[in-house]
Amino acid sequence: MGAEVPSRAESSVRAELPPSSESSVRAELPPRAELIERYRVADRSVPWVRVNFIASLDGAATVDGLSGGLNNADDKLVFDTMRLLTDVILVGAGTVRAEGYGGILLSEDDAAWRVQAGLASQPPVAIVSGRLDLEPGHPVFVDAATRPIVLTHAAAPADRRAALAAVADVVICGDEAIDPRRLVAELAARGLPQILCEGGPHLFGDLVAADQVDELCLSLAPVLVGGSAGRIAVGEAAATRAMELLHVLRAGDMLFLRYLRPAG
Repeated sequence: MGAEVPSRAESSVRAELPPSSESSVRAELPPRAELIERYRVADRSVPWVRVNFIASLDGAATVDGLSGGLNNADDKLVFDTMRLLTDVILVGAGTVRAEGYGGILLSEDDAAWRVQAGLASQPPVAIVSGRLDLEPGHPVFVDAATRPIVLTHAAAPADRRAALAAVADVVICGDEAIDPRRLVAELAARGLPQILCEGGPHLFGDLVAADQVDELCLSLAPVLVGGSAGRIAVGEAAATRAMELLHVLRAGDMLFLRYLRPAG
Protein backbone atom coordinates (compact mmCIF):
# COMPACT_ATOMS: atom_id res chain seq x y z
CA MET A 1 0.00 0.00 0.00
CA GLY A 2 1.34 3.47 -0.89
CA ALA A 3 1.80 6.33 1.49
CA GLU A 4 -1.18 8.53 2.26
CA VAL A 5 -1.43 11.51 -0.07
CA PRO A 6 -1.28 14.74 1.97
CA SER A 7 -3.89 17.38 1.18
CA ARG A 8 -2.67 20.64 -0.29
CA ALA A 9 -4.24 22.47 2.63
CA GLU A 10 -1.98 20.50 4.96
CA SER A 11 1.11 21.19 2.89
CA SER A 12 0.55 24.90 2.29
CA VAL A 13 2.82 26.59 4.81
CA ARG A 14 3.02 30.00 3.17
CA ALA A 15 2.01 31.80 6.38
CA GLU A 16 4.78 30.07 8.31
CA LEU A 17 7.58 31.15 6.00
CA PRO A 18 9.89 34.00 7.02
CA PRO A 19 8.02 37.27 6.35
CA SER A 20 9.20 39.57 3.60
CA SER A 21 7.11 42.71 3.30
CA GLU A 22 9.05 44.15 0.39
CA SER A 23 11.23 42.93 -2.45
CA SER A 24 14.96 43.24 -1.87
CA VAL A 25 16.72 44.29 -5.08
CA ARG A 26 20.47 44.68 -4.63
CA ALA A 27 23.37 44.84 -7.00
CA GLU A 28 24.84 41.75 -5.34
CA LEU A 29 23.62 38.76 -3.41
CA PRO A 30 23.42 38.98 0.38
CA PRO A 31 25.93 37.07 2.55
CA ARG A 32 25.49 33.29 2.59
CA ALA A 33 23.92 33.22 6.07
CA GLU A 34 21.24 35.69 4.97
CA LEU A 35 20.76 33.81 1.71
CA ILE A 36 20.07 30.64 3.70
CA GLU A 37 17.42 32.46 5.73
CA ARG A 38 15.88 33.84 2.54
CA TYR A 39 15.30 30.32 1.23
CA ARG A 40 14.60 28.49 4.47
CA VAL A 41 11.15 26.95 5.03
CA ALA A 42 9.99 27.29 8.63
CA ASP A 43 8.19 23.94 9.04
CA ARG A 44 10.36 21.22 7.53
CA SER A 45 7.92 18.48 8.56
CA VAL A 46 5.26 19.54 6.05
CA PRO A 47 5.58 18.35 2.41
CA TRP A 48 6.85 21.22 0.28
CA VAL A 49 7.77 21.07 -3.42
CA ARG A 50 10.22 23.75 -4.51
CA VAL A 51 11.06 23.93 -8.21
CA ASN A 52 14.24 25.65 -9.38
CA PHE A 53 14.90 26.72 -12.97
CA ILE A 54 16.84 29.28 -14.94
CA ALA A 55 15.55 30.98 -18.09
CA SER A 56 16.65 33.66 -20.52
CA LEU A 57 14.80 36.95 -20.91
CA ASP A 58 12.92 35.52 -23.89
CA GLY A 59 11.94 32.35 -22.05
CA ALA A 60 14.55 29.83 -23.19
CA ALA A 61 15.34 27.12 -20.65
CA THR A 62 18.59 26.05 -22.30
CA VAL A 63 21.37 27.09 -24.65
CA ASP A 64 22.44 24.29 -26.99
CA GLY A 65 20.31 21.91 -24.96
CA LEU A 66 21.90 22.63 -21.56
CA SER A 67 20.89 24.98 -18.74
CA GLY A 68 24.58 25.56 -18.02
CA GLY A 69 24.72 27.99 -20.93
CA LEU A 70 22.59 30.43 -18.93
CA ASN A 71 24.01 30.34 -15.41
CA ASN A 72 26.95 32.02 -13.68
CA ALA A 73 28.68 31.95 -10.28
CA ASP A 74 25.87 33.86 -8.55
CA ASP A 75 23.25 31.47 -9.88
CA LYS A 76 25.35 28.54 -8.68
CA LEU A 77 25.49 30.05 -5.18
CA VAL A 78 21.69 30.33 -5.03
CA PHE A 79 21.37 26.86 -6.58
CA ASP A 80 23.74 25.37 -3.98
CA THR A 81 21.86 27.13 -1.18
CA MET A 82 18.63 25.43 -2.21
CA ARG A 83 20.43 22.09 -2.37
CA LEU A 84 21.87 22.78 1.07
CA LEU A 85 18.39 23.12 2.57
CA THR A 86 16.52 20.30 0.86
CA ASP A 87 15.77 16.78 2.03
CA VAL A 88 15.87 15.32 -1.48
CA ILE A 89 16.63 16.41 -5.04
CA LEU A 90 13.93 15.39 -7.53
CA VAL A 91 14.97 15.15 -11.17
CA GLY A 92 13.90 13.46 -14.37
CA ALA A 93 16.02 10.72 -15.92
CA GLY A 94 16.60 12.77 -19.07
CA THR A 95 18.00 15.65 -17.05
CA VAL A 96 20.31 13.29 -15.14
CA ARG A 97 21.79 12.16 -18.45
CA ALA A 98 21.88 15.55 -20.19
CA GLU A 99 23.29 17.58 -17.30
CA GLY A 100 25.78 14.96 -16.13
CA TYR A 101 24.53 14.39 -12.59
CA GLY A 102 27.00 12.68 -10.26
CA GLY A 103 26.90 11.40 -6.72
CA ILE A 104 28.60 14.28 -4.90
CA LEU A 105 26.39 17.35 -5.09
CA LEU A 106 27.64 19.66 -2.34
CA SER A 107 31.01 20.92 -1.16
CA GLU A 108 32.65 19.58 2.01
CA ASP A 109 31.71 22.77 3.88
CA ASP A 110 28.07 22.51 2.82
CA ALA A 111 28.02 18.80 3.67
CA ALA A 112 29.36 19.60 7.15
CA TRP A 113 26.68 22.30 7.59
CA ARG A 114 23.99 19.77 6.74
CA VAL A 115 25.31 17.21 9.21
CA GLN A 116 25.33 19.85 11.95
CA ALA A 117 21.72 20.67 11.01
CA GLY A 118 20.72 17.02 11.39
CA LEU A 119 20.52 16.26 7.66
CA ALA A 120 22.31 13.70 5.50
CA SER A 121 25.68 15.06 4.34
CA GLN A 122 24.50 14.82 0.73
CA PRO A 123 20.80 14.97 -0.18
CA PRO A 124 19.67 11.84 -1.99
CA VAL A 125 18.73 12.13 -5.64
CA ALA A 126 15.25 10.87 -6.52
CA ILE A 127 15.10 10.11 -10.24
CA VAL A 128 11.76 9.98 -12.03
CA SER A 129 11.61 7.47 -14.87
CA GLY A 130 8.79 5.50 -16.44
CA ARG A 131 10.96 3.52 -18.86
CA LEU A 132 13.84 3.04 -16.40
CA ASP A 133 16.32 3.67 -19.22
CA LEU A 134 19.16 4.36 -16.80
CA GLU A 135 22.42 2.46 -16.48
CA PRO A 136 23.25 1.09 -13.02
CA GLY A 137 26.85 2.15 -13.66
CA HIS A 138 25.95 5.84 -14.06
CA PRO A 139 27.86 8.15 -11.67
CA VAL A 140 24.60 9.27 -10.06
CA PHE A 141 24.41 5.74 -8.65
CA VAL A 142 27.97 4.51 -8.20
CA ASP A 143 29.35 7.77 -6.77
CA ALA A 144 26.40 8.54 -4.50
CA ALA A 145 27.17 9.36 -0.87
CA THR A 146 23.49 8.77 -0.02
CA ARG A 147 21.60 5.90 -1.69
CA PRO A 148 19.56 7.26 -4.62
CA ILE A 149 15.85 6.68 -5.18
CA VAL A 150 14.19 5.75 -8.47
CA LEU A 151 10.52 6.68 -8.77
CA THR A 152 8.59 4.71 -11.37
CA HIS A 153 5.29 2.87 -11.94
CA ALA A 154 4.17 -0.75 -11.66
CA ALA A 155 4.11 -1.27 -15.44
CA ALA A 156 7.80 -0.39 -15.85
CA PRO A 157 9.96 -3.24 -17.23
CA ALA A 158 10.57 -5.79 -14.46
CA ASP A 159 14.14 -6.54 -15.59
CA ARG A 160 15.04 -2.84 -15.45
CA ARG A 161 13.47 -2.54 -12.00
CA ALA A 162 15.57 -5.46 -10.78
CA ALA A 163 18.79 -4.04 -12.26
CA LEU A 164 18.30 -0.61 -10.70
CA ALA A 165 17.23 -2.07 -7.34
CA ALA A 166 20.86 -3.12 -6.89
CA VAL A 167 22.02 0.51 -6.82
CA ALA A 168 18.94 2.47 -5.68
CA ASP A 169 15.67 2.20 -3.81
CA VAL A 170 13.01 1.65 -6.48
CA VAL A 171 9.66 3.11 -5.40
CA ILE A 172 6.35 2.55 -7.22
CA CYS A 173 4.30 5.73 -7.63
CA GLY A 174 1.40 4.58 -9.80
CA ASP A 175 0.03 1.67 -11.79
CA GLU A 176 0.66 2.56 -15.45
CA ALA A 177 2.02 6.09 -15.08
CA ILE A 178 3.81 8.04 -12.37
CA ASP A 179 1.34 9.96 -10.20
CA PRO A 180 2.94 13.22 -8.96
CA ARG A 181 0.74 13.27 -5.85
CA ARG A 182 1.80 9.73 -5.00
CA LEU A 183 5.41 10.70 -5.69
CA VAL A 184 5.30 13.55 -3.15
CA ALA A 185 3.57 11.32 -0.59
CA GLU A 186 6.09 8.51 -1.01
CA LEU A 187 9.05 10.84 -0.49
CA ALA A 188 7.41 12.41 2.56
CA ALA A 189 6.75 8.94 3.99
CA ARG A 190 10.48 8.23 3.69
CA GLY A 191 11.26 11.27 5.84
CA LEU A 192 11.99 13.50 2.84
CA PRO A 193 9.20 16.11 2.82
CA GLN A 194 11.34 19.02 1.59
CA ILE A 195 11.61 18.37 -2.14
CA LEU A 196 13.76 20.35 -4.57
CA CYS A 197 12.82 19.68 -8.19
CA GLU A 198 15.58 20.54 -10.66
CA GLY A 199 13.76 19.53 -13.83
CA GLY A 200 13.41 18.77 -16.48
CA PRO A 201 10.56 20.63 -18.17
CA HIS A 202 8.32 17.57 -18.54
CA LEU A 203 8.59 16.71 -14.86
CA PHE A 204 7.85 20.33 -13.96
CA GLY A 205 4.86 20.27 -16.30
CA ASP A 206 3.54 17.12 -14.65
CA LEU A 207 3.88 18.70 -11.20
CA VAL A 208 2.03 21.82 -12.38
CA ALA A 209 -0.77 19.74 -13.90
CA ALA A 210 -1.17 17.82 -10.63
CA ASP A 211 -1.09 21.04 -8.58
CA GLN A 212 1.95 19.90 -6.62
CA VAL A 213 4.14 23.01 -6.96
CA ASP A 214 4.39 25.02 -3.74
CA GLU A 215 7.25 27.23 -4.83
CA LEU A 216 9.11 28.31 -7.96
CA CYS A 217 12.58 29.80 -7.72
CA LEU A 218 13.38 31.28 -11.12
CA SER A 219 16.75 32.71 -12.10
CA LEU A 220 16.34 35.21 -14.92
CA ALA A 221 19.49 35.38 -17.03
CA PRO A 222 20.17 38.71 -18.83
CA VAL A 223 20.42 37.20 -22.31
CA LEU A 224 18.24 36.66 -25.37
CA VAL A 225 18.53 33.24 -26.95
CA GLY A 226 15.99 33.01 -29.77
CA GLY A 227 15.96 29.79 -31.75
CA SER A 228 13.87 26.79 -30.78
CA ALA A 229 14.88 26.31 -27.14
CA GLY A 230 12.04 24.98 -24.99
CA ARG A 231 10.30 26.47 -21.97
CA ILE A 232 10.90 25.49 -18.34
CA ALA A 233 7.56 23.61 -18.14
CA VAL A 234 6.08 21.35 -20.81
CA GLY A 235 2.84 19.36 -20.57
CA GLU A 236 0.02 17.86 -22.58
CA ALA A 237 -2.50 20.47 -21.43
CA ALA A 238 -2.33 23.95 -19.94
CA ALA A 239 -2.94 24.26 -16.19
CA THR A 240 -3.02 27.81 -14.84
CA ARG A 241 -1.73 28.13 -11.26
CA ALA A 242 -1.52 31.53 -9.58
CA MET A 243 1.67 32.31 -7.65
CA GLU A 244 2.70 35.13 -5.32
CA LEU A 245 6.08 36.89 -5.41
CA LEU A 246 7.94 36.62 -2.09
CA HIS A 247 11.26 38.20 -2.98
CA VAL A 248 13.54 39.46 -5.73
CA LEU A 249 17.31 39.25 -5.39
CA ARG A 250 19.73 40.77 -7.84
CA ALA A 251 23.35 40.05 -8.71
CA GLY A 252 24.58 42.28 -11.49
CA ASP A 253 21.95 41.98 -14.22
CA MET A 254 20.67 38.57 -13.13
CA LEU A 255 17.48 38.36 -11.08
CA PHE A 256 16.45 35.65 -8.64
CA LEU A 257 12.67 35.43 -8.18
CA ARG A 258 10.96 33.41 -5.47
CA TYR A 259 7.26 32.69 -6.00
CA LEU A 260 4.98 30.78 -3.62
CA ARG A 261 1.59 29.13 -3.83
CA PRO A 262 -0.99 31.64 -2.50
CA ALA A 263 -2.09 31.09 1.08
CA GLY A 264 -5.44 29.40 1.68
